[in-house]
Amino acid sequence: MNTLLTFDVIVIGGGHAGTEAALISSRMGCRTALVTHKFETLGQMSCNPAIGGIGKSHLVREMDALDGIMARAADLAGIQFRVLNASKGPAVRATRAQCDRELYKKTIQHSLLHQKNLTIIEDAVDNLILTSDQAVGIITEKEIKIYAKAIVLAAGTFLGGEIHVGKDHYPGGRRGDKPAATFAKNLRKLPFRVARLKTGTPPRLNKHTIDFEKLQEQPGDVPCPVFSYLGSVAEHPKQISCFITKTNEKTHEIILKNIHTSAMYSGNITGVGPRYCPSIEDKVKRFAHRNSHQVFLEPEGLNSDLIYPNGISTSLNADVQEAFVHSIEGLEHAQITAPGYAIEYDFFDPRDLHRSLETKYIENLFFAGQINGTTGYEEAGAQGLIAGLNAARKVQGLSTWTPERDEAY
Repeated sequence: MNTLLTFDVIVIGGGHAGTEAALISSRMGCRTALVTHKFETLGQMSCNPAIGGIGKSHLVREMDALDGIMARAADLAGIQFRVLNASKGPAVRATRAQCDRELYKKTIQHSLLHQKNLTIIEDAVDNLILTSDQAVGIITEKEIKIYAKAIVLAAGTFLGGEIHVGKDHYPGGRRGDKPAATFAKNLRKLPFRVARLKTGTPPRLNKHTIDFEKLQEQPGDVPCPVFSYLGSVAEHPKQISCFITKTNEKTHEIILKNIHTSAMYSGNITGVGPRYCPSIEDKVKRFAHRNSHQVFLEPEGLNSDLIYPNGISTSLNADVQEAFVHSIEGLEHAQITAPGYAIEYDFFDPRDLHRSLETKYIENLFFAGQINGTTGYEEAGAQGLIAGLNAARKVQGLSTWTPERDEAY
């Protein structure tokens, strides 16, 4: 196949950065193509199904002020809302919404499908089309050439993605999805500084095998918070509780005894991880003076049988994960439906970007999200919005715009 298509802006990737970039570019009147591996994963919450929290909720509110979608999606999908640090001053308070994973994804997909000027293309990208030092298009896995005046690359963890569970590892963009291996190889030929970053996720648990009677219930706040300036409590779905347990000395003993099976400690992973989202292995090693760490048991949805145990992200062997989970109160008989894993992927040095998020080496090419070495839905969404906005402004012959430090976070 050798089809040729032309747009104003191409957005590569359908995660939180890519969807915000595609929506704002389209709203600004640019004919925009959103290229994604699978339509069904557009707007997917790959890790924790939650929006906001400390250091994050202000980004959601700022995106909302710029007509971003994340806050509205959280209001329509949030099943538990809380204001963190509520007893402290306003400057450090943060709204957090535990979301129904499917409701959130459907909200994002509905917005994309009904957005004027936006075309969704289901394909993988293999390479950029360059003219001198300018990006002018892409070549897809199906050999389709798509041309545009600006391109936003928001590939998440897919560039050279490698999934690790203990000593086992295999290519993957996330569990169940192939990586963008060819694209990553071709991008490495360009004059960017590239390194490896690591992030992780905990095992998922069958909620019917958890003894909730032993756990501390954590209901949402009353009155219930709202994320979007346009939202209301009436839009929220049914509200339910999360639950709290904690690790103990036996848990830590199991982890330390088997830490050599962790991909992070066996040498299989060379990338560094985010400072504020450490694995349970890192917590036990780095905070050896502590005999317990909190674990928040968070429902993945109103109709989901899965629980997300926030606080025990791990890349230990699957059998070790089962052993340490069973040592935690309330989880003695918990069934692991899928083991936790670490994922290592390519990121590009953000010092190679202008403040507009356009790259310094390739004109018309913008980077947004985890490709820039950040992690988190909120950071990705905020960058996607700025990159998409500036890509559209460049196409329209306008100057770039980035909020100043006295205007936004």
